[in-house]
Amino acid sequence: MPNVIVVVPHNPNWAAAYEREATALIEIFGDALIDVHHIGSTSIPNIYAKPIIDVLVETSDLNAIDSKSPAMTARGYEAMGEFGLPGRRYFRRDDAQGVRTHHVHVFEKGSKSAVRHLAFRDYMIAHPESAQLYCALKRELAPRCGTDMEKYMDGKDPFIKETEVVALEWYHSRKVD
Repeated sequence: MPNVIVVVPHNPNWAAAYEREATALIEIFGDALIDVHHIGSTSIPNIYAKPIIDVLVETSDLNAIDSKSPAMTARGYEAMGEFGLPGRRYFRRDDAQGVRTHHVHVFEKGSKSAVRHLAFRDYMIAHPESAQLYCALKRELAPRCGTDMEKYMDGKDPFIKETEVVALEWYHSRKVD
């Protein structure tokens, strides 16, 4: 049976949970890993989030990541392949009670998807008023959606898409590459 969608106040322990997982992922992916980032709502201070740690791994070789799937499975992850998003490798992990605890999204460094995630996160951190609007939306949607994750995601989609446009422009204007 699916879990009810719950968003909870920001937990300062999420950063440490991310750091622990990042350390393990660095060991698992080795030379295939270029960089690792904490993304998603648990990475944004002072907003409500589903208590799931989202990690973005950047690589230069998705095939090398595929070869690490057995090590990810040994760590308790389910390897989901692209899972509907070309150019991604997606892994998810649940705790002993079957509650989702982690998502790992692997993209090639500099890919549009990687940049989109990083831009959204950085924009929300730098613009707390936008983060609070997102927080309010999630707090409104979660109880209305019950266990319907698709409805919850669809409810957030217009806000995310509108914000991504602004966030990407802001993000690229700050980059000096």
